[in-house]
Amino acid sequence: MQAAKATADDLIAARAGELSDWCAQIFDFAEPAWREYRSADWYVERLRAEGFEVEPGSAGMPTAFCANWSNGDGPRVGLYAEYDAVPGNCQAPLPLAAPRPGLGPAAAGHTDPHSALGIGALAGLLATKAAMQAHDIPGTLQFTGEPAEKVRGSKPIHAAAGYYDGLAAMLSFHPFYMLPLCNTVRWDTHCGAAYSFVYRFRCTAPERWGAQDGAPIPQSHSDIRAPGANDALMMMYQAGRSLRDSMLPHRGGWSVSEAILATGQATADNLPALQADLQYMIRVPDLQMAEQISGQLHRLARQVAEMTGCTVETIWVSKSRPGLANHAVARLAWEALQEVGPPVWEAPAHELARKVQAACGQPADEAPLIEACTRLIDPEEAEAILRRDLPPAQRNSTSDDYTDMSWHCPTARIYIARPALRGGPYPPWAMNALAGMPALIDPMVQVAGRVLARSALRILTDAPARAAAWEEFEERRAAAEDVPPLADYPPPIHLPWPEYVETRRGRDWHIPSPPSGDAR
Repeated sequence: MQAAKATADDLIAARAGELSDWCAQIFDFAEPAWREYRSADWYVERLRAEGFEVEPGSAGMPTAFCANWSNGDGPRVGLYAEYDAVPGNCQAPLPLAAPRPGLGPAAAGHTDPHSALGIGALAGLLATKAAMQAHDIPGTLQFTGEPAEKVRGSKPIHAAAGYYDGLAAMLSFHPFYMLPLCNTVRWDTHCGAAYSFVYRFRCTAPERWGAQDGAPIPQSHSDIRAPGANDALMMMYQAGRSLRDSMLPHRGGWSVSEAILATGQATADNLPALQADLQYMIRVPDLQMAEQISGQLHRLARQVAEMTGCTVETIWVSKSRPGLANHAVARLAWEALQEVGPPVWEAPAHELARKVQAACGQPADEAPLIEACTRLIDPEEAEAILRRDLPPAQRNSTSDDYTDMSWHCPTARIYIARPALRGGPYPPWAMNALAGMPALIDPMVQVAGRVLARSALRILTDAPARAAAWEEFEERRAAAEDVPPLADYPPPIHLPWPEYVETRRGRDWHIPSPPSGDAR
């Protein structure tokens, strides 16, 4: 194993410049959910160049993929990339608030950052492959492209289509995003369930709302009119927020968030809006809560539609299960993280971080990054801190869709520190900018790659560790009543998700119209 680890480390060191360039490229693409065309194409091309067989458009998702490489019969280990960005966060990799060239701040940008998440995972994948070849380690590597993570899009769909079945383990890496989960591995309290859906209100027969049979043709600018889809959306938005106060507010951590999907049908005339889309994201500890809250919202949506002269259709975006812990594979990943250690930032990175602090009106610290970025925290210590604010009976907390993978194979959730500034509060652009500057983000990418490669090699070569992880997986899945995949809906790719377009003005930001009558 030591020789294989050294080979993996050498690969990452030798290709550090490429990894940096790749991370910067995906950061610059910054494509939002379900519209990651350039990013997905880049990964498919890169993986094929590295010798992988790649299925583009996996599970009916145009910007997803599934890549495999085999070195003979043996265990199959899964890793994955995410690469979607967030609208309204367009930021250049500079120590000042500025959108990327040619775009405005309303365009998308990387926040978590998924640009570095994907390249860190790719680094681990390629390093593992190099070690398998050099040391004749049998097995298969699977690498999935997971679009639309910010709306929890692809993983429930990949799970329902069987893409995670048969894996010996899944290694799930994420840049640290909340304390105490920095340079550690999740232990018992994994992320919870989430439901996301869009209510599509349509005013298809405005002439029937308030109509009287046999009435003369009205003076349309002053006559009664159907409230229409915009009124339905606003009524639903406001009433839904009021309804929250009655929906299990004292039972653990949970949230209900809304997003209005623009449909480009504004008018100042006396004509009702024909269509409006309102998206909900429900993050809860368990599926019972998800069903209770979504059931109340569905009932409210039907009532709102009737009041406003509309029909309402529910278009599902995500149904994901809460996560299952696996101590055996988590311990294995933690051992790898202890061997590698936390990221180390050099003087140029510190100087850039201080410039960001100054641009935000904050004092520039001699050590500008928070202490948690530079040290490890034991998973059980992090677990104890995490549990302080949670009811004892609450098994899961917060939200991320890697949880769907944990029902198909032993899954480790690994966190590596992304750069985070001392002091604050800081505006969103600051964290986004740090994630795009090579001197600040590359150390995380390289550490993630080394940890993932070590973990994958251990799974591939240690039969007792694999057996222990699988035994625990089966026990936990049975205890949780083995919930099957929930994605009984098609990929919601035809909703009016925003995207980039090419016009005579150049590359611009755009909100498309869905095909007529297409409700997906």
